Amino acid sequence: MLIDILAAASNAAPQSEFGFGPAVRQGGAITIVILSVLAIMSVGSFYILITKFMEQNRIFRQYKSVRSNFWRANTLSEGATKLEKNSAWRQLVDDALVAESQHSKMTDTLEAHDWLHGSLARSEASINARLAGGLPFLATTGATAPFVGLLGTVIGIYRAMIGIALAGSGSIDKVAGPVGEALIMTALGLLVAVPAVFAYNWLQNRNKRVSELLAAFSTDILANLTSRGAVKPAVMTKTSTQQAAKTTAPATAPKA
Repeated sequence: MLIDILAAASNAAPQSEFGFGPAVRQGGAITIVILSVLAIMSVGSFYILITKFMEQNRIFRQYKSVRSNFWRANTLSEGATKLEKNSAWRQLVDDALVAESQHSKMTDTLEAHDWLHGSLARSEASINARLAGGLPFLATTGATAPFVGLLGTVIGIYRAMIGIALAGSGSIDKVAGPVGEALIMTALGLLVAVPAVFAYNWLQNRNKRVSELLAAFSTDILANLTSRGAVKPAVMTKTSTQQAAKTTAPATAPKA
């Protein structure tokens, strides 16, 4: 008899499903849309992080070739052939050579120098703009993802209040599901935003380093053009550094 009563009470008790899946199904279309937006933000952030990291590494690797091979050439045209095509460094050299071929038409020496400087500055700006592509998406994701998750939180709490009002009492089975959904959406918003902010700051810092290298290289090119090839930056390889150290080392005194 007691077993029958317990079984009847169990069947009469409300059956509630808990977990991420049931919470999403209970949230309906709005929750699915919010999750989709957060997923797009997360995937886009990691895609930009990986692609920009590879692009920056390629520029740093190419810079080693610039320092070791480019300035050993007799002319800029000859040095350009030693650089990789479609690289940032090759673009600067090509734009400089084009500007040099055009500045001869200017009769004023100051205007010619300004023309070369302006052409190199425009080339630097275009490269930096290309490197900065995608970073606004990371900044937007880091700033808005918590609020997108907060929207899911507000909807979850709203559904919890509606459930309490319809049931006439704040029983745990009416509140736990929607509140659990609200907490999940908040956590997802933070999980999307935090990596995006870290990626933005890290990539931005590396872009500043690339910009410094481009500015220095541009200055060296301008000096080389205006001096007609007489001015070149000092290029010291490991071998030449060792030879210079041996040459400048003081001779040891002979033993008595």
